[in-house]
Amino acid sequence: MAQRTVLFVLFDAVQSLDVTGPLEVFMGAEQHAPGTYRIRTASLDGAPVRTSSGLTLVPDHALDDPLAAHTLVVPGGQGTRTPDPALVGWLREHGPRAERLVSVCTGAILLAAAGLLDGRRATTHWAYCDKLARDHPDVEVDPDPIYVRDGHVATSAGVTSGIDLALALVEKDLGREVALGIARHLVVFLRRPGNQAQFSAQLAAQTAQREPLRDVQRWITEHPDADLTVESLATRASLSPRHFARAFQSETGMTPGRYVDRVRLEHARRLLEDTADGIEEISRASGYGTPEAMRRAFVKALGAAPAEYRRRFRPAPAR
Repeated sequence: MAQRTVLFVLFDAVQSLDVTGPLEVFMGAEQHAPGTYRIRTASLDGAPVRTSSGLTLVPDHALDDPLAAHTLVVPGGQGTRTPDPALVGWLREHGPRAERLVSVCTGAILLAAAGLLDGRRATTHWAYCDKLARDHPDVEVDPDPIYVRDGHVATSAGVTSGIDLALALVEKDLGREVALGIARHLVVFLRRPGNQAQFSAQLAAQTAQREPLRDVQRWITEHPDADLTVESLATRASLSPRHFARAFQSETGMTPGRYVDRVRLEHARRLLEDTADGIEEISRASGYGTPEAMRRAFVKALGAAPAEYRRRFRPAPAR
């Protein structure tokens, strides 16, 4: 197998984890399978850059030095808020030459500024999706997934999702066993599928201020198959159903029913991705009761039935 050069673009005020997270994944792959990746870092002039956290990174060389990159990785960070015209120009000229273009977090803003995302579906950090869509109307911005692959271009959401994307790329290049070994070493999930929402149900909702309501949130997460009607949850919180529903929405930003729906959907998705359990068993364990009820929920939320979702997003068998 030919060695792939992975080039990380560095610039002042880059987010350090956007660089080091994916870099550790590709370096881990090289250590597991020597000769598969050549990792390089470069800044415009080859000078050290200072990250947004104050860490100084010393690149291997300047971007103008001749080096054909198989995979060009563009990280994000505060330095993308007012993109350096020289860097954007370099990306516009050299980006199309890479066999694979990858952005982490707001690195998508740099790719878009260089015209490399026009006509493509892409994502970025949730806080900058509106800006990306507003400033670059030719880009189809999807704010939900943790990463998106559109042809040879792959974009990821905030910070740690760059690790998820890098693992997915390594798995595509070298197989599941290599990716699994890296994930174990880094103590991260082998694979969060790209369509997984940037926010889990627990993160999408605010944490309630009052302890009884926080207990209810934990209970819902831990018992998706329980009786989670407003009346039952209100009893657990020692409140009247009307008072409970009003307080829950006020403190979490969503109704109890919406929160329960998100938790059950997230639980079912994890079981479909990570287990071989049958659809009927998963529907019961996730609180849907019947496969048909779960199917309706999946089609409404994801546009795919559970069986189709599993075919698309369950990790491939080991090679």
